[in-house]
Amino acid sequence: MKKTLLTLLTTALIFSIKAQSLSVEQIMQDPKFTIGALPSNIFWSEDSKTIYFNWNPDKNKADSLYGASVTEKKPFKVSPQTRRALPSNSGSYSADFSKKVYAKNGDIYLMDCRTMTIRQITNTVESESNPTFNGKDDKIIFTKGNILFSFTIGNGEIDQLTNFQVGTKKPEPKLSEQEKWQKQDQLSLFDILKERSDKKKEGDKIQKADLPKRAKEIFVEDKTVLEPQLSPDEKYITYRLTKSATGTKSAIVPSYVTESGFTEDLPARTKVGAAQTSSEFWVYDIKKDTSLQVLTKEIDGIFDEPDYLKDYLKKLLVVKKDTAKKKIEPRKVIFSNLIWSEDGKYCVLVVKSQDNKDRWIMSLDPTTRKLQTIDRQRDEAWIGGPGIGFGGNVGTLGFLADNQTLYFQSEVDGFSHLYTFNLATSVRKQLTKGKFEVQSVQLSRDKQNFYLTTNEVHFGEQHFYRMAVSGGIRTRLTKMTGSNQVILSPDETKLAYLNSFSNRPWEVFLQENEVNNPPSQITKSQSRQFKEYKWREPEIITFKAEDGEDIHARLYESKTGEQGKKPAVIFVHGAGYLQNVHKWWSQYFREYMFHNMLVDNGYTVLDIDYRGSAGYGRDWRTGIYRFMGGKDLSDHVDGTKYLIENQGIDAKKIGIYGGSYGGFITLMAMFTKPDVFAAGAALRPVTDWAAYNHPYTANILNEPQTDSIAYRKSSPIYYAEGLKGNLLICHGMVDVNVHYQDAVRLSQRLIELRKGNWELASYPMEDHGFIEPTSWMDEYKRIFKLFESTLRK
Repeated sequence: MKKTLLTLLTTALIFSIKAQSLSVEQIMQDPKFTIGALPSNIFWSEDSKTIYFNWNPDKNKADSLYGASVTEKKPFKVSPQTRRALPSNSGSYSADFSKKVYAKNGDIYLMDCRTMTIRQITNTVESESNPTFNGKDDKIIFTKGNILFSFTIGNGEIDQLTNFQVGTKKPEPKLSEQEKWQKQDQLSLFDILKERSDKKKEGDKIQKADLPKRAKEIFVEDKTVLEPQLSPDEKYITYRLTKSATGTKSAIVPSYVTESGFTEDLPARTKVGAAQTSSEFWVYDIKKDTSLQVLTKEIDGIFDEPDYLKDYLKKLLVVKKDTAKKKIEPRKVIFSNLIWSEDGKYCVLVVKSQDNKDRWIMSLDPTTRKLQTIDRQRDEAWIGGPGIGFGGNVGTLGFLADNQTLYFQSEVDGFSHLYTFNLATSVRKQLTKGKFEVQSVQLSRDKQNFYLTTNEVHFGEQHFYRMAVSGGIRTRLTKMTGSNQVILSPDETKLAYLNSFSNRPWEVFLQENEVNNPPSQITKSQSRQFKEYKWREPEIITFKAEDGEDIHARLYESKTGEQGKKPAVIFVHGAGYLQNVHKWWSQYFREYMFHNMLVDNGYTVLDIDYRGSAGYGRDWRTGIYRFMGGKDLSDHVDGTKYLIENQGIDAKKIGIYGGSYGGFITLMAMFTKPDVFAAGAALRPVTDWAAYNHPYTANILNEPQTDSIAYRKSSPIYYAEGLKGNLLICHGMVDVNVHYQDAVRLSQRLIELRKGNWELASYPMEDHGFIEPTSWMDEYKRIFKLFESTLRK
């Protein structure tokens, strides 16, 4: 208690000393003190009378659950007993939304949404999951250990629907011709032998007839069963089989500071190019008692090769010559689960090529196991964007009320938009269009309207709309500038949402589902310390790239200093596919506060949404394909030109910094553009893309064994000789994302190159995202010291 009180008093004292002059010590404190404990994870009660959210206004060690009634609109803390009794905010509904089934703590529950009564269906040590209703809504279908069960609501009867067995079925012993003759001769020679044999056969027949009907044994060899599904008409069970690649080597991440006092290895990942998990899709016909695989060889374009292989034409010709006599196999794919129409007439699934250059939305005839293409989206870079889904995720996909019109999202016109396709008439329709993205889609319960989140007002804003399922006019329901992350009430009469602005953190708001209805603010989370400083609203600017494209950036402008001699810092956001030039509270809130501090000290700061960033459509997203450190870096170089020409910045006083992907860009900038950037701080950077993970890297650079050109062009370690300016590298030693090995290998390279103007700061107890305030303080003190010592000369 004394320690907590001391921490609070110390933090308050630090802020009260100079409310308008920030320091690293101030801004890198625990965020709940520097900013406030911000709310998150909104969900509704099933009767639409209460909203719930995580919050921590008392600044405890962890968030608690809070609620607010739609009438009182005042937050209250939910007791542990009430919280434990609440239903899960996820689950499945009956067709008329009168019942909800959900899993919680490994058990299945059934809720009557009219009376709000809850019935516990299972209470077992084993975990049950994935509950749904059957086609008639009179049974609950769920899984236990990937075995499918049904629970009849009326009488409580439980049936096991599948019986998957690891291994292969042992074949019935077969007699040789000689053994057959010998047996027949014995039976014909000895009457008692024949009599006993006939009696045994009759007994076996009776015993078999007396056995209750059980689920068919389905042998899956050494594969894993994923998410079996029962068709609405209960005629078919579909399931996926996956098999992990064998012989793949994983990296090791040692942890040095441990409770045991011994160095311990942390679980790590494989590297890009390692063999991937295989995926199969199967249909079990219950009546015919047969289980057969869905084949992919007839999928349109399944044998297409990517264009980048043309750069290796000679090598490819040798490979083709060597494999000419071998059977050509279709590309490996990843299957999603099925989406069924409510009447059970149609079912669709998403099939993605494992190289992620194709996505097929396909209908499946479970009787013949034939696939038919509804939509094919191909991208020579990679498939992605809002609502498209990743891996086995279907993304935006579902049926309208007529049970024959499918809705989905596609980037085919350059931006992620909403489309429909009628499976009966094959009529395709684009519902939204323009240079903006549809970022989320929800179908209303009556299936007459879509609720959409888009950035059509401004690429840096997110607003909530209602639109008829036929398309047409979109009615904007949110008006507050910034981002509006809306959760619609179950009865669809109200909106609960998180809203924030660039210099105002997230708060909970509540409003009626009506146009121009003013929202009510539910939470007030900002700390007193945060309010004492006048946080800047960065200006959103646009400048031209060398190829003529518009680049958007946040500008933190310093009004002090002599024109032509002012210093500047460019910040590079991480994650690659992420947006940071927007009008809402940034996930880089520490960096935002640091940028305010830099401006206080006479620096101008530029924060760019470079090529590869989110929010600007397909071509911007894929602009880094096969060359990370190409256009994304040149966008930052063009940013320095803007600063010099428009902000009075000294060309010799520009620094750059960023973490993760931002750290990678910083290294490429310092190594390949050494005359542009005087200093750089690379935080947890990727130094060699061949050492990073497969899902992210293979999308952009393909695989190192098939596209070594892309990896050589894109990896900083190959350009280290170009370093001229001052470089700081900071890396957590237990980083299981970008491994500390990246920093160590680059350090050895710099040592061998006899470079002396660099340093490595290591953080023994930090992962990719730092946790401890002391680590953040140390890191940013070093960054500030670097800029002060190099850009102030």
